[in-house]
Amino acid sequence: MTRRLAFLAAAAAAWGAAAWFLWQTTVVPSSLHLPHVDQHAFFTDAQIHAASSFSRVEDLLFWGTTLLQIAALAAFARWGVRWSRESAAGPIGTGMLLGMLGFALVWVVQLPLEVVGLWWQRHHHLSRVSYPSFLFGDWFALAGEFVFLCFALAIVMGLARRFRDTWWISAAPAFIGLALLFAFVSPYLITTHRLQNASLQTIASQLEKKEGVGHVPIEVEDIHDVTSLPNSEAAGLGPSRRVIIFDTMLDGRFTTGELKVVIGHELGHLARHHIWKDVGWYALFAFPGLFLVAQATKLRGGLREPAAVPLALLAIVVLQLLALPLQNAISRHMEAEADWMSLRTTRDPKDAIQLFRRFVPTTLDEPDPSTFDYLMLEDHPTIVQRIAMAEAWRRYATSAAQSP
Repeated sequence: MTRRLAFLAAAAAAWGAAAWFLWQTTVVPSSLHLPHVDQHAFFTDAQIHAASSFSRVEDLLFWGTTLLQIAALAAFARWGVRWSRESAAGPIGTGMLLGMLGFALVWVVQLPLEVVGLWWQRHHHLSRVSYPSFLFGDWFALAGEFVFLCFALAIVMGLARRFRDTWWISAAPAFIGLALLFAFVSPYLITTHRLQNASLQTIASQLEKKEGVGHVPIEVEDIHDVTSLPNSEAAGLGPSRRVIIFDTMLDGRFTTGELKVVIGHELGHLARHHIWKDVGWYALFAFPGLFLVAQATKLRGGLREPAAVPLALLAIVVLQLLALPLQNAISRHMEAEADWMSLRTTRDPKDAIQLFRRFVPTTLDEPDPSTFDYLMLEDHPTIVQRIAMAEAWRRYATSAAQSP
């Protein structure tokens, strides 16, 4: 027992040290203080009300879907074990079958609320997906998720049958490797084309030099037939690095100055190695997460037994929900760092503020959500926080310029 406690203490210390290292930033000044920003100074009452009304229903749909998933998997964990007795596919084959049944059950029970969510987004002109396409047009993606689930279960159950209760120690590196592989290949899984705007290409080249990232292709994803939402992302590792911009950001709603801020932000992610850090954070969550799944499934003989698979699926969903506040905090931290990188390289707080102001009517994001929503649902700083950072950078730059 003493040896086990010493091991757990050492593991916790190593986890904390790695988390501290990943959290560190040398870009955002430690003394930075964000000024108070009143949302009414930047948005009309009508804009605030529209965003609040939209988000309220979106929140209800999210929690409704989450609770339905947990209830369905709890029922499956309680009664689904009977299918494991009727299968002749062998232990691992039976476990994969139960995994697919659990996945299908979750898909069915949450489908009605997802249809309501589609109606709500179509009602606000944010989605352009038809109902038939939503119901019947995404089978390829679903098949891919089925295959990945089966593959994951085959790995875990194979290791559990070999190493019994310590399978999670070997499984975590395997899943970390898959996460690293996906981070590398993800840009190649998206259909894009090169940015044709010569002015923006020139701006991107200038920002690349300022942020020291080398050449990064700027790609455009045609998404206007699916959604009107504007978005962009940094993706890839090494030679696969890309900045991908939705074509909905290039439809005339955003000025060149605002798009410059967007490109600076995404290049900031690459300059600060945030995709590598994402993999690092995934690794930190993988070890304790799989350990807790291993402990939970001991109630059914561990994951070497197919009867434990429904319980494992339930444990994973519950653990993901419990980890959500911490994962959101990590994401907000990196997004804030990318915002500061953009401000530092573009030196354009005016266009940054205008960009953030434009997000409210175009995305219906709440400028200043409740604390609960902020902790549980927001993976970016709030709009008022992003405006406050732009104001803080303006003051910081002015103070630095005036210093002898």
